[in-house]
Amino acid sequence: MDMEYLIRKMEKYADEKGIPIMEKDGINFLSEFVKLNKIKNILEIGSAIGYSAINMALASEDVTITTIERDKDRYIEAVKNVKNANLDHRITLVLADALEFRTNEKFDLIFIDAAKSQYLKFFNKFSENLNTKGYIITDNIRFHGLTFSDKTKLSRNLRQLLGKLETYINFLNDNKDFKTRFFDVGDGIAISRRRLDNNEQNITQDK
Repeated sequence: MDMEYLIRKMEKYADEKGIPIMEKDGINFLSEFVKLNKIKNILEIGSAIGYSAINMALASEDVTITTIERDKDRYIEAVKNVKNANLDHRITLVLADALEFRTNEKFDLIFIDAAKSQYLKFFNKFSENLNTKGYIITDNIRFHGLTFSDKTKLSRNLRQLLGKLETYINFLNDNKDFKTRFFDVGDGIAISRRRLDNNEQNITQDK
């Protein structure tokens, strides 16, 4: 299947079904990051329909991806899309709750794009699977443009979710083991990298 047609078809499907996928400038940023930093293997938390996994795999022929999705319908759709993209030899899809998933593999990049209420748990759990000089990227840090000052206008569930997101951002800012940069692209992206002794690593993406 023509790749450009497949990508457009996935975007249309996600829009019609109300399935959240990365915004165009966000996915372009992520794909460029993978290419610039010569990322080889990726663990993705939250496959949805396979949109970001396919785009990251297209960034470089050297990339392999393990991606986890707990929703069965989305998982089935992702499997179909990955097969249609002829990327099933480089993208491994796992139907599971990420918090119950276990692996000893180490990754150059861990991409968190699942339940925002679990961001902190995902970060702490999977940072053990990160290569020494690897990156953890978190999407949707701005949560569709909502700000913490909007809390009084929102439902109780949304206020709680924003509270957890605020806690996660504070965790990233105060983390003594990781240095994080925030990028105002798409729905907001955070890129974290482990501090190595006192010689902090640069995060190379200036957009």
